[in-house]
Amino acid sequence: MSLLLTFDLETFGPPEETVPLPERVVSGDPRHLTWNFETLPDGTLFAGIWESSPGAWRVDYEEWEFCTLTSGVSILHEDGKEPVTLKTGDSFVIRPGFTGIWEVVETTRKIYVLRLI
Repeated sequence: MSLLLTFDLETFGPPEETVPLPERVVSGDPRHLTWNFETLPDGTLFAGIWESSPGAWRVDYEEWEFCTLTSGVSILHEDGKEPVTLKTGDSFVIRPGFTGIWEVVETTRKIYVLRLI
């Protein structure tokens, strides 16, 4: 087994399809696709690719997440703060305790590394 893992959607297979909980949806009909390429044996770290169609939903982060958008436009509305528009090429970290709304303006795809705290 190689210790190098590439994120190759061509060979990985079909994604997991999910939607936000109905009570969290603020607008639209967002649909998510997730290709989780790596999970540590203890279940505390995940890495992969996530994609969402347009819509908005409430989020409440208990985990730490690093992301780079590879396509699309999203706006993160942190409760009590000014909204932040993120677009293709932007990288960011969402820290535990972040609450607000994730709004996908244009279908968004991100590479993520997520650590449970």
